[in-house]
Amino acid sequence: MEFADAALGPASFLSEFYTSFWWIPAGVLAAALAIKLPTIIRLWTDPLLRAVGGLLLLACAVFVFVAPSTIVWVNRVTGVPNISAPWVYSLLTAFCGSCLVLIIAWRNGLSDHSASTRRTTRWVVAAYGGVIVALWVLFALADVPVERTRDLDTYYANTPFMREEILLYLLAHTTAALITSKLIWNWIRTDGLDAWLRGGLKFLGAGYALNLGFDAAKLTAVVARWTGHDLDWLNLNVAPALACLSAVSIAVGFILPHAGQYLHERWWIRLAHHQLRPLYLLMRSVNGTGVPFLLRASPELRLTRRETFIRDVLLPLVRRIDEPLHRRSYDAALALGFAPERAKALAAAVAILDAVDRPPDPSDGDGTSDTTDLLREIGAVSRALRRPDDIRAVRARAAALEDTAAVTE
Repeated sequence: MEFADAALGPASFLSEFYTSFWWIPAGVLAAALAIKLPTIIRLWTDPLLRAVGGLLLLACAVFVFVAPSTIVWVNRVTGVPNISAPWVYSLLTAFCGSCLVLIIAWRNGLSDHSASTRRTTRWVVAAYGGVIVALWVLFALADVPVERTRDLDTYYANTPFMREEILLYLLAHTTAALITSKLIWNWIRTDGLDAWLRGGLKFLGAGYALNLGFDAAKLTAVVARWTGHDLDWLNLNVAPALACLSAVSIAVGFILPHAGQYLHERWWIRLAHHQLRPLYLLMRSVNGTGVPFLLRASPELRLTRRETFIRDVLLPLVRRIDEPLHRRSYDAALALGFAPERAKALAAAVAILDAVDRPPDPSDGDGTSDTTDLLREIGAVSRALRRPDDIRAVRARAAALEDTAAVTE
């Protein structure tokens, strides 16, 4: 026994905080649900999102009701010793069934309404619904008068009907974890997955692998009791630690695809806003004022307002651009070895700077030049303005091309 305690390491450490550490995964799962909730509410008609919300709610409920303080409270309120056992087992079984249904639907997609998918879903619901009914029937038949908040599985491992109940919920949980793990790891190996989705699936796979470790620890401790041995430390220390780590990993798995994509989009919006700064400052110098500051403007709104301001100031400016200079600048940029897209942006930057530097002249431009590309590619033009050395080189080469053309004429 001393050897077992010494070998536990982190599991033994966590056991010292048993009465409170159940709230850690509950908090993480609640945070995952809170992150998902706005999307679930906004897209309530999406059954997959509703299923994810229900799954996270069930997982959170499992860890709330498995906490020893909650176990005692439920037993006291109902007046039935250990009634928390079938309640927690039922929540865990419902969670397992929900996981299977969700993974099947998530992988196949909403467009898959095949008879096979519908039949599989009905089978899972019926099977795990039947397990939940059986759990309550077995508990009603069992005699479990002594309240146990931590070691009920091993304490009543040899008690008629309760023994069958414990084995039933563990086998149902193990079966679901095995099938779900197989589906997830097969899915991970599929080509063409989004990086955030693949990362989320890896965390889910790790979470369900830890669930299998939880089941192995529980079953080993229970079977040891059947054979007259005492391996209760697996049930008291190892299994709870694995359950907590599994819950955190599963929560991260559900959060990562959504939160990662959200942060990725926010990053690109902020980056686009930042990259427009050189052209924005140039247009502000032309206009005399900039975009009014709004304290509560979202990143999307700030980007839209900056783009609108730039185009509004740029529109009358580009209509009097020196088109020959624009074309020579493009040829000069190509001659200097720049790629066509980069050359186009540098040529536009040179032409815009020339238009800004020259005082307005009614004879400049006829207003018929196509400004579509210049107004659409403001991001590329702004990035070009960040490289004044490149602009100077293009200007010099364009001037040389003009001199050469003049001599030739």
